[in-house]
Amino acid sequence: MTGPQAGIFTDDSHTKAKIIDIQPERVKSELNKGRIVVLAGFQGLNAAQDIATLGRGGSDLTAVAMAAALKADRCQIFTDVTGVFTTDPRIEPKAKKLDEIAYDEMLEMASMGAKVLQSRSVEFAKKYDVELEVLSSFEQTPGTIVKEEVSGMEDVVVRGVAVDRQQAKVTITDVVDKPGVAARIFQEIAGRNINVDVIVQSDSKEGKNDISFTLNADDVSAAKKVVAEALADVEHHQVHYDDAVAKVSIIGVGMRSHTGIAFRMFRALADHSINIHMISTSEIRVSVMIDRDKADDAVRVLHEAFDLENV
Repeated sequence: MTGPQAGIFTDDSHTKAKIIDIQPERVKSELNKGRIVVLAGFQGLNAAQDIATLGRGGSDLTAVAMAAALKADRCQIFTDVTGVFTTDPRIEPKAKKLDEIAYDEMLEMASMGAKVLQSRSVEFAKKYDVELEVLSSFEQTPGTIVKEEVSGMEDVVVRGVAVDRQQAKVTITDVVDKPGVAARIFQEIAGRNINVDVIVQSDSKEGKNDISFTLNADDVSAAKKVVAEALADVEHHQVHYDDAVAKVSIIGVGMRSHTGIAFRMFRALADHSINIHMISTSEIRVSVMIDRDKADDAVRVLHEAFDLENV
């Protein structure tokens, strides 16, 4: 091919490739001629000129990356829903469509299980200040704007509830408590490109402790082999895998300036006999691991507890 070149170039991780460079010159050239440009999403080229896929939802990432390279005013993502909702309306019919949401909130919702946008696409949009709009392919109605946080957004304490059923919990019991053991385990896991989410280590008792962590359920088979190798000469009792768990999260930038949010969440779940296995928090999120068969109930309970139908 002659003339201006274009492309999205990635590393060599073929099923979860990361973008390392974007060259939009060809696209710019065609746009300047008044032509409509159609790009193949979900993929890029690595250094060997082999096609590398960007992972599930990679078409979102393709769109955002090219919008950033072209310095577009906005990147519109057309989906099968009319925008971003306070939670999945298939679970809670009272879920409300949001007019706008901050990058950080959308990033947390996407990474915690909301399927509207790929989390990496939101991260890319935030990094390069690409304003997004999520809207329907089937209805001509305004969508949800994903944008930089503005002052009024903190008035809403919790903006949404997300659920991720594709979770599994790994517990290693009676691990010898000495420096470097945890580092060794998680170094091996990271080396296999397995993402770990919640990590909990118990207090040491008689020189031993328990280590629990969560990961995507699709990675359990690979994790079993990696963990076995990492623990080959590490004193421990057993490794237990639980693939019947789910992660439910409440999210909102307003958590930064309000207190008692975690208590309200835990109280609401307890009042409905929903047991919590693990807890993870960030500045704008509280996540809990629960039994998978309680996930839908938990979403509805929390949606009502934080009055999200009226945000």
